[in-house]
Amino acid sequence: MTPEPRRYPYAERQDAVEELHGVRVPDPYRALEDAESLATLRWVAEQDALYEAERASWADLERWRAEVAAIDAVDRVRSPVDRGGRTFWLRQDAGQEHPVLMVAEGGAQRVLLDPLSLDPSGRTVLDAWEPSVEGGLLAFQVSRNGTEDSLLRVLDVATGKVVDGPVDRVRRSSIGWLPGGWAFYYVRNLDPRLHPGEGRYHRRVCLHRVGADPGTDAVVFGEGRDKTQFYSVSVTADGRWLAVTATLGTGRGTDLYLADLSAGPPEYPRLRAVQEGMDAATRLYAVPGTGPRDPVWLRTDRDAARGRVVACRPAELHLGPGAWREVVPERPDAVLTHFTVLSGPELEHPLGLAAWTRNTVAEVTVHDLAEGRQVGVVPLPGTGAVGDLRAGPAGGHEAYFAYTDFVTPPRVLRFDARTGRTTRWERDAPDAPDAPDVGGAVTRQVSFPSRDGTTVRMFVISPTGRPDVRRPALLTGYGGFGKTMSPRYRAQVLAWVRAGGVFAWAGLRGGGEEGEAWHLAGSGKNKPNTFDDFAAAGDHLIADGWTGPGRLAVMGGSNGGLLVGAALTREPGKYAAVVCAAPLLDMVRYERSGLGPSWTPEYGSAGDPALLPVLFGYSPYHRVTPGTAYPAVLLVAADGDTRTDPLHARKMCAALQHATSGTGPVLLRLERGVGHGDRSASRAVALQAECLAFLARQVGLPAPGRPGRDTV
Repeated sequence: MTPEPRRYPYAERQDAVEELHGVRVPDPYRALEDAESLATLRWVAEQDALYEAERASWADLERWRAEVAAIDAVDRVRSPVDRGGRTFWLRQDAGQEHPVLMVAEGGAQRVLLDPLSLDPSGRTVLDAWEPSVEGGLLAFQVSRNGTEDSLLRVLDVATGKVVDGPVDRVRRSSIGWLPGGWAFYYVRNLDPRLHPGEGRYHRRVCLHRVGADPGTDAVVFGEGRDKTQFYSVSVTADGRWLAVTATLGTGRGTDLYLADLSAGPPEYPRLRAVQEGMDAATRLYAVPGTGPRDPVWLRTDRDAARGRVVACRPAELHLGPGAWREVVPERPDAVLTHFTVLSGPELEHPLGLAAWTRNTVAEVTVHDLAEGRQVGVVPLPGTGAVGDLRAGPAGGHEAYFAYTDFVTPPRVLRFDARTGRTTRWERDAPDAPDAPDVGGAVTRQVSFPSRDGTTVRMFVISPTGRPDVRRPALLTGYGGFGKTMSPRYRAQVLAWVRAGGVFAWAGLRGGGEEGEAWHLAGSGKNKPNTFDDFAAAGDHLIADGWTGPGRLAVMGGSNGGLLVGAALTREPGKYAAVVCAAPLLDMVRYERSGLGPSWTPEYGSAGDPALLPVLFGYSPYHRVTPGTAYPAVLLVAADGDTRTDPLHARKMCAALQHATSGTGPVLLRLERGVGHGDRSASRAVALQAECLAFLARQVGLPAPGRPGRDTV
C-alpha cells in the first residue's frame, strides 16, 4: 500500500517574483525571512513539534548519543603561547563543556579563565585571547548565545581580576600589544546606530589605552574603505613595527601595511603599503628585537600560487618583490599552510618551520633562513593534519604544533631545533590514554575523475579499509573559501564507522587542497565544478563497491550545507538521506543577510548580470521542483547564527515540504542559544548523535552495539 502523504505545517506560498537583469526569479516563501512575524513564529513552533515527534520515534538515538559521547570524551590541548616567563594554553578535559585558559609560571599551573565561571548556562564562549608582551595582562573576548559578537576585557594575570572593559562591537579581533601593556591595537565595528542593519561591517583599526573609555579610542586605519573589509593587526615584540592587513570580504587579495612606531605617536602611525591591490595573500612574520637592518619574513602566494616564504628588511618592504629574498621556495607538489621562525642564540642561523599539505596530508620541513635551503624534516606520528604552529619562548630553539588524524585526538608536539627531535609536550598529558578503542576504523585515500576528467582525492574510512561489502555510506565535503579538508579526529566519523558504515571525505574544487588554482576552479562562475566533484565522489563509492544504491547519505555544514543542498536538488534519487546544516540555500538573495556581503568574492553577486545565471542556476532553493520524490532531509539551523541566517533553512524546508512526493520526512531542527560555530560539548554531542540517528535510520545502519549484518 502507498503510505499516506505526510502532513506538514502550513506556510503560505506566495506568487512573489523578482526580475533581475531580465530573469524572473520566484521566491514563494520570502515571508519566512522575517523571523519575528507571527506567521513565522507559528510555523517554527509547529516545525519544532514535528521534529520532536519524529525524534521520539528514533529508538536507537540514545545508543548513538552514548557512542558519540564516549568517542568524544578525550582531553584536548591547544599549542601554548609563552610570554614573559608565563605559558598560556587552552585545555579541555574529557567531560568539560568548554575549553579553559590555563597559565603556568614557576612550576605551578592554574585555571586563568573558565567560560562556565562567567556563565553557568554554558552559552558564553571564549572567542579569542592574547597575552601582553610581558605576560602580565591578558586581553580576552567572549560572546553569548552563538552570536560571535564579542565583548573585549583585560584581566590582570597575577590576580585574575578584570582591570579594563568591556569594549563592545568586537568580533574575534586580533590584538597588537605595545610593550609595557599600557595600550594595544585592535579591530572594532562602527556604532550600528550610525549604520542601521550593517552593524557587523564598517570595521576600523583602533588604539586602546588600558583603562580609558573605549569611546575615546583613536581610529588609526579603515576610514573611507569598503564596508566589507576585514582587518588584522600585529606588533613586533619590541614595539617597533605595526603591521595591518586588509582583505575585501573573504577574498584572496590581502593589502599589507607597515608602520615604524618609533617615528611618532602610536595614535598616528604612518602606515606604508607593502602590498596593495594585488590578487595575492601576504602575511608578515617577525621575531623579537627586529631592527631596521634585520630581516622580517613574509609568507605569500604572490607569484607562487602554492605559497612561499621571502625575507626583507622592514624599511625596504615597500619596494615590493624586487627587494625580497626567497628563503622557502614554492613546491609543485604541496601547499604551504603555516610558518614560524626560530632564532634563539643556540642556533647558528635563524630557522624556519614550514607546514605543508601534500595530497591533503601534512608535512613539516626545516629551513635555514640565512642560506635559504631546506635542512631537515620534522617527523610526524602518522598521516594527518598539523596546526597551531608556534615558536617557543622568545622565538628560541623550540616550536609547538598540534597534530591529529582520523583516529588520533589532537595532541601538542614540541620540536627541538638543536636535536631535531619531536616529543609530546609535557603539559599535554603524554601518559593519559588518547581515546577509547577506535579499532575497526581504517583510513584509505582514493582518487577518481570528476565529470570533466579532473582528478579528485577522497579519504574513505571504513571497518576494513577495502570495499569488501556494500555498506551504508556517509559522504561529506566542503569545497569553498580555499579551506583544506584535512584528516582530523571526529567522533561523528568514528561512531558511524564503528557501527559498520563507510565515511567518505572528499577534497573538492573550491577548497585549498591543491592551492589557489584549485580554489578558483570551484568559486565564482566555476562553482558548479564543486558540485560535479561531489557527485563524482558519490558515483565512485557506488561503482567501486563501497556502498550501493539506496545506501548513500550526504551531510554538510555552512558552505558544505550549500554543497549538499545542490546535490539534493540536482540528483534527488541518488541519495537516501541528507543532513544540511547552517546552510546557504537562496543564492540569489544570500548577500542580503548574515555576513553575505562579505562572501561575494567567493560566490559572486546576483547584481552582476554575468553571474546571476550561475547563482540562479545552482541555487538549491530555486531548484526545488514540486512532485519530485525527495529523500529524507534534516535541515539544521541555530537562532544565534550571525553568519548564515536561519532564513535559508526555513525557506528551503517549506519549499521541500510543499514539493516532495517522497516518503522520507523533511524536518527542521532549530537550536536556540547557539550560533554558527562553537557550542558546549554536550550540545555538540547531542547534535551529532541526532544527525547520525536520522541518517542511519534511512540507510539501514544498525546503531552501535545493536546486531546487524553486512549485505552485498
